[in-house]
Amino acid sequence: MDTASLRTFLEVPYDTLEELNLGAKQKRKDRVSKKELQAFYMSYLKKEKRIKAVTIGFSDLEGRFHMLDYDKKFFLHSSDNLTFDGSSIRGFARQAESDLGLGIDWSAFWWLPSDVFGSGKVFIMGEIMDKDGTPYKMDSRGVLKSYLEGLHKKEGYTVFAANEVEGFLLDGVDAEKIFDEREGFKLTSTGGYYHSLPTDTLRVFIDKCAEAQRAMGFENEKDHPEVAPAQFELNYSYTDALIGADQIQLYKLICRQIARNMGMTASFLPKPIVGINGSGMHTNLSIAKKGKNVFFDKKGKALLSNFAWQFVDRILSSANDICLVLNPSVNAYRRLDPHYEAPNEIKVSEVDRGAMVRIPLHNEESARIEVRSVAPDANPYLVMYSLVRTGLEGGVEKRDDEKRARVRYLPGTIQTALTQFRQSEWITQLLGEEMKRKYVELKQAVADRSPSELGTRVKMGEVIYHHEVHNQLLWNQF
Repeated sequence: MDTASLRTFLEVPYDTLEELNLGAKQKRKDRVSKKELQAFYMSYLKKEKRIKAVTIGFSDLEGRFHMLDYDKKFFLHSSDNLTFDGSSIRGFARQAESDLGLGIDWSAFWWLPSDVFGSGKVFIMGEIMDKDGTPYKMDSRGVLKSYLEGLHKKEGYTVFAANEVEGFLLDGVDAEKIFDEREGFKLTSTGGYYHSLPTDTLRVFIDKCAEAQRAMGFENEKDHPEVAPAQFELNYSYTDALIGADQIQLYKLICRQIARNMGMTASFLPKPIVGINGSGMHTNLSIAKKGKNVFFDKKGKALLSNFAWQFVDRILSSANDICLVLNPSVNAYRRLDPHYEAPNEIKVSEVDRGAMVRIPLHNEESARIEVRSVAPDANPYLVMYSLVRTGLEGGVEKRDDEKRARVRYLPGTIQTALTQFRQSEWITQLLGEEMKRKYVELKQAVADRSPSELGTRVKMGEVIYHHEVHNQLLWNQF
């Protein structure tokens, strides 16, 4: 007998998936209470017999995405008492105090495309809890969520974000883990910007990813090959900042799995190949209050309000301090190169794509700033949190006219960025001493495993010790 006929696990058509996930997303935007959401989804899970497991996702301090599958019956019985071993997660609990709780963010619920994630599963984001039941200090998603909720409660602010995440489609499965610097990566396509045949490998990959993202409620706007060969970018709608950060994690997961299904690798290394454009994660931000975009002013410079310009000035003043958060890997500093449209100048511009911050063309609804110096391997929760809080609360550097006229650049290596990060009082205030210390330890370990001079060739250390490629065997061989 065909074993497939024995299984009746849930498989939802893509059009129905989109309706379900857009409905869940709207509940989240409407700030439906946790109690109401929990009752709704628990009732659904009890009634839907074809679901076998609930996948809970969370991110570590570096932004690496982790998932745990709970049997549905067990989850229904024990959803308020889930635990996991935090000592196995880099940057989390020490071995002697390893148990951590895993709470459920009932607002962050998705139905899944079964051809990507497997049948019979739904997905929920987790909230990491310490042993005493309080939010775990190293949970960057929890830090962002708490800050955004505080802003909404105290100031009435809603922060909106959209991220343009670029990546490369590389030939072969696990191309990063088996990287050989003598041979380098092999690209799957040689097409250029917007240029790819309809059934080219890259175009097929992009189509599959876009279909899955639409089904998960991303509200895609456009997708296309990027400037470099085998480079891709899929854009989706502006949304609440925490939703946007969650979607980045799912975006990368979808791309990686679909690439693997095709016998390839989706890589989010910022600069996997020297001599062509690198990949970024341009981060667009705006803030609304009572439904009005407070970044817009029809009489303001470039149609931006004084509030928005102060927001920009604070980010530029702390650019070197937060650079390690926005560019967290050795490889990221290859991208911050004055060639290939690198956004490494600490300035704001309406036209210059070499500026760290750009002001895109906009109307009242779309008025925003675009932070271009963010790498695609950055922790999206720390990126959102650092940019928003710095923009609202950071200090403003006092510079005389002569200094102001000089071009200032972001750090050129991770070692320089680490020094700036360590010495920054603002980072201590932003992250707290413990998170700052643990983040430095993680980044210093990566820097120590890679040559200090980048040179003209991508080195093995910057790839195989990259946090998104990390595996225990490689690290223990050092």
